[in-house]
Amino acid sequence: MARTVLSKKRKVPDRLYKYRAFDNRTLDQLVADQLFFADPRTFNDPLDTKPSLATDLDADALANILERLMEQRIVAEMKAAAKTIKYRGEKTLDHIARHSRRRVDQEIAEIRYHATNPDYEFEDPAKFLFGQYIEEELLRRYEKGIVSLAERSDCPLLWSHYGDQHKGICIGYSIPDRVDQDLYKIDYGGSRLIKASTVAAMLNGDKVARRKVDQAVLSRKAADWRYEREWRLVGPRDIQMSPLELEEVVFGMRCSSTVKFAIVKALSGRARPVKFYEMRERNGRFVLGRYALDTGELIASFPRRSLDVFDDFQPLQDDV
Repeated sequence: MARTVLSKKRKVPDRLYKYRAFDNRTLDQLVADQLFFADPRTFNDPLDTKPSLATDLDADALANILERLMEQRIVAEMKAAAKTIKYRGEKTLDHIARHSRRRVDQEIAEIRYHATNPDYEFEDPAKFLFGQYIEEELLRRYEKGIVSLAERSDCPLLWSHYGDQHKGICIGYSIPDRVDQDLYKIDYGGSRLIKASTVAAMLNGDKVARRKVDQAVLSRKAADWRYEREWRLVGPRDIQMSPLELEEVVFGMRCSSTVKFAIVKALSGRARPVKFYEMRERNGRFVLGRYALDTGELIASFPRRSLDVFDDFQPLQDDV
């Protein structure tokens, strides 16, 4: 099956890589074929997933956008609560609609009241406040988790920062076509601004505008992070079954032989075989090279029994 037109334009790589230290979560990720979708609020860059709104509309238009965003959120929250307590039917839906509308009207009225505070030094306090609240609502809409992936398996900085200083591993995945819509390529540098008019168009069903808002929230980072060449897979937060195809495991230069053995053995019975590689230095250069791992040598060397050496000398001891 061919990739979508959008994916062709983005040139999705044949492989994307996840750098990991070797720990329990990494073993779960490999053996149980899982992925951990992290809360963006835990990311090491506080500006990451933090768009700013460009208020290119007047206060009344901004108020309308905020009303629609808030009503959608409150209705979704109340429907989830009703489902939990097994309330359903037309009466319940009518109650949700009336209650959400009342809450929205109250909050909009409070914002308009606060905008009359003479201490505000803004030219249009209402416009400023509505813009601030729209930013907050946009972030609330994205209660999703993110799996950060890289285009390369041989980046020394990524090995140092995310691969436990070269003692960890790098997991390579191929990307099924059905994942394209949940995959975002990071844009580095530029502005964190998203126009209020674009948000309004998104609410009116404009798919291009929706993609622009998604990109502003999910796929923009400072230019200093450009070396990561990052892609992001978006999905429900926490541990999920992997929608990607595990293809290879690359071991860091300092990864221990026992870790290599444990992973090779753990994946040996997998229905779809995994390829194994190890990183080595390129002589005389600040470059890493990737080479096929000799799994036969590993399996011949491990597991060991340290007391075997004493057993080998047992006949001599018996003679004495």
